[in-house]
Amino acid sequence: MRIAGEPPRPVADAGDTKKRAGVPLRRQRDFVLLWSGAGLTLLGARAGSVAYPLLLIWSTGSASAAAVAGFAAQLPQLLVQLPAGALVDRWDRRRLMIGCSAGCAVSATSVLVAVACGQVWLAHLAVAAFVEGSLMVCYRLAERAGVRHVVPPGQLTAALAGNEARGRAAGIIGQPVGSGTFTLARWAPFGVAAVAHVCALVAVLLIRKPFQEEPVDRPRRFVPEIAEGVRWLWRQVFLRQTTLLISGSNVIFQALTLLPALVLYEEGASAATVGVIAAVSGVGGACGALCGGWFARRFRLSAMVRLGFAGWALLVPCLALTRSPLVLGMLLAGVNFAGGAINVAGGVYQVRITPDALQGRVNSVLQLIGSGANSLGVLAGGLLLDASGAAGTALGLGAAMALLALTAALSPTVRRGETAVGPFEKSVCHHESTMKKE
Repeated sequence: MRIAGEPPRPVADAGDTKKRAGVPLRRQRDFVLLWSGAGLTLLGARAGSVAYPLLLIWSTGSASAAAVAGFAAQLPQLLVQLPAGALVDRWDRRRLMIGCSAGCAVSATSVLVAVACGQVWLAHLAVAAFVEGSLMVCYRLAERAGVRHVVPPGQLTAALAGNEARGRAAGIIGQPVGSGTFTLARWAPFGVAAVAHVCALVAVLLIRKPFQEEPVDRPRRFVPEIAEGVRWLWRQVFLRQTTLLISGSNVIFQALTLLPALVLYEEGASAATVGVIAAVSGVGGACGALCGGWFARRFRLSAMVRLGFAGWALLVPCLALTRSPLVLGMLLAGVNFAGGAINVAGGVYQVRITPDALQGRVNSVLQLIGSGANSLGVLAGGLLLDASGAAGTALGLGAAMALLALTAALSPTVRRGETAVGPFEKSVCHHESTMKKE
């Protein structure tokens, strides 16, 4: 344990870091366990989350009923982010991830039993979705903060790109697994989720390395801890403004989540076709994540953000022009490609400029701003679909995205970007040196 004011200890000793730097990530035991464990829990969460709206749409035919469960699942993004970030910086991150996986397994099992017994209540589904969503917020924050401690600094970009691709892959696999098993038995997706969470728990148990530096030995109060993270982020003008723009885009994307399911329901298609659309769109996101490191080394993050919003403004209204599952999937693949690349570049930027002791809190504030309103997006999307239909919803949301793209293009803060003259890596170095001077 170190005293307040003492310089932070390095993540790993120099000899160990140098030795691991020459080893590919796929051969680094602790990273593979962390990567696969988080992938399994994301897969389980995705398979289960797909089943909630399917269960309600195929039971009631109402997008609004499905939106209630979606609202409950996304509400933790608004309510839980800040306290979760403080807990991630205060508690042992590894143990926190283990507890979250266990809690998700219990919640999924409760839904499995209820559906298998024919005792399906909207209130139960909403509570279970909220609990799982809350635990997943804590899990993701802990995993994001801990990854820099299990890989050498020079491999951080590759590790975060791999994590982003893994998340996209979990969506690719989880969507068809959830919808496909739903067609076999309505309780099956929740069984898949429970098993995946248990396997993830075991993977994290096997990790040897700590997920954080030794904490500062000082009294800690919950609210001031949260405020410390907020104050730090508030001083990062570019990061703050970009996150606000991303928040608006995420609301729009969440409002679109039910659109493919409703279109297919109206066309009389199978629920499994929803998974096909998700798989096609997920491939786009995974490709974007895998290319994210390449883009980050050649373009400034500010340029990537402006181009991404311009692409989204073109693609979203095109969803109103088709009812073909393949075309819907391809349009969403384009949307997700840009999102995957921006997430990687932005994630590396944030992790590198943020002190380790603030990782959980800063990331939680970013997630709150970026995704806190997602629950409102899901709810609004369901209501819009019931009121205006799929085409009207896509056109309205496309107009909103065009407004965000115009804001990103004209904003002086976004245009100045990271206030560096070189590509992404140079801007990171500039911020890191500034942090050290402070």
